[in-house]
Amino acid sequence: MLRILDVRTGEPVAAAPARRGLTRIEAHASGLDPTALRVLVTTDLLVRALELGGTPVWTILTAPRDQPELCTAATQLAIRPFEDGRDLASGLGEAQVIHVAADRHTPAVRAEGPVAAVAPVTWDGPEPPLPALLADPAALRLALLSVRRHEPARLDRAALDRAARQLAHWRRAVAGWARQPSRPVPDRVRTRLRTAWDDDLDLPAALEVLRDVERAPDLPDGARFESYAFADRLLALDLARELGSPA
Repeated sequence: MLRILDVRTGEPVAAAPARRGLTRIEAHASGLDPTALRVLVTTDLLVRALELGGTPVWTILTAPRDQPELCTAATQLAIRPFEDGRDLASGLGEAQVIHVAADRHTPAVRAEGPVAAVAPVTWDGPEPPLPALLADPAALRLALLSVRRHEPARLDRAALDRAARQLAHWRRAVAGWARQPSRPVPDRVRTRLRTAWDDDLDLPAALEVLRDVERAPDLPDGARFESYAFADRLLALDLARELGSPA
């Protein structure tokens, strides 16, 4: 079961409601900046993790400014579309609300429900941060997934280049593995992946599972492919993008 650390209490809480029903996840962003992008990515990961566990989710964005620009950036980052907050009273049986906000903004979140805090992102580079960060959205997403959400993330051009190279490598590998007969995701791999993201969205641990899958000498390529495809349902890194490309 997915558990997240509630910054209000300092205790982990179940992200899925105790009774069956809709979970609303509300992303709080003060404006378009690198930390707000991390809030959006964290919200999307929470949505995907809950849906993989069978919990229906309703997601909205609360932003006092730059909301259209934030939604555009969210689309670039493969983030599920946000719903219109005005439709919340539509009788869908909402059972729980979870808020996702930057560390510095969590005191301003007054509504009920647990709050998942996101540490700041700083950009170390001479160029303006947003054009640089969004030049390769998938690389930015991977770079953010590589650091736990409650730890500050320092990004620069070298970090984005490393993420882009890793993505290119994995996509080529996945395309190669797909040419072999499919095999089920090994139980131990599935368990390790679910254990990682159920632990307060520990995505660095999930990425390490993928590295182990690639290196494991006893796995058939078809099982490697299915393992990466399964993980990508959460990661949303488009790991199968190169399927069908020339060997």
